[in-house]
Amino acid sequence: MSNKRPPIFTGAATAIVTPFKNGAVDYESFGSLIDWQIAGGIDALVIAGTTGEGSTLSHEEHCDLLTFAAEKVAGRVPIIAGTGSNDTAYGIELSRHACAVGYDALLVVTPYYNKATPKGLVQNFINTAEATDKPIILYNVPSRTGVNIPISVYKELAKHERIVAVKEASGNLSAIAQIFAECGDSLDVYSGNDDQIVPIMSLGGKGVISVVSGILPKETHDICAACLAGDFKTGAALQLKYLKLINTLFCEVNPIPVKAASGLMGLCSGELRLPLCDPEPENLAKISAVLKEYGLLH
Repeated sequence: MSNKRPPIFTGAATAIVTPFKNGAVDYESFGSLIDWQIAGGIDALVIAGTTGEGSTLSHEEHCDLLTFAAEKVAGRVPIIAGTGSNDTAYGIELSRHACAVGYDALLVVTPYYNKATPKGLVQNFINTAEATDKPIILYNVPSRTGVNIPISVYKELAKHERIVAVKEASGNLSAIAQIFAECGDSLDVYSGNDDQIVPIMSLGGKGVISVVSGILPKETHDICAACLAGDFKTGAALQLKYLKLINTLFCEVNPIPVKAASGLMGLCSGELRLPLCDPEPENLAKISAVLKEYGLLH
């Protein structure tokens, strides 16, 4: 099997945070953050994903955020819209909006809470692909959604011309290797975990959809660039160099730590939306200390 088109992107895509101020989306900070990411050499941006707290945005906010980001990026890097939902019809509505305002691709998470069957997963993604005209990146993150995409579903979905990639955040390298073995070039694979960039790229992965790049865009790009050049020794050394920071950004559920880090670094306010809340004081101290250790905070 072979893929239908060039990769949506290669390298590092930041799953960018959504800044809030007094409960509302802070578009001024969001625009500055987008510019800072692109200036830092990021390869692509994911808007309103898990890290962007997309699940807490109202419909109007979600659409407005997608529109704003598309206009702000203005084609400088590929942009990917987080449009998955546990309601297929609503996910399609968001996906159509993203297509209309100029997104390069859609990141569609497995329906959460419902725990769809394999048949339901196939129908969810196929219906979304049939209702839209942009390539789709499947998003497998069973620790958050309660459902894992089995290899049988990947093989079936890989047949569709617009289902072209997967963000794999299962953490199961054996299962991820099976995707490469069974789907060949029909599905591009992106790491969904920052501590697995090099292993997944060594199997043929195209890059990462990253959390740590939210505060280290250049360095995350450099890890991927080394791997894409076949220099896995350098890529591994860089990944291990930043491993402590990567781990610290998951001392509480994402995006609490990276939002706190962004606030400490002055990138945005660090404000979260319930049910997410500020990190525990000991974890905030840990985040601050590791930022200082890496020279990101003085």
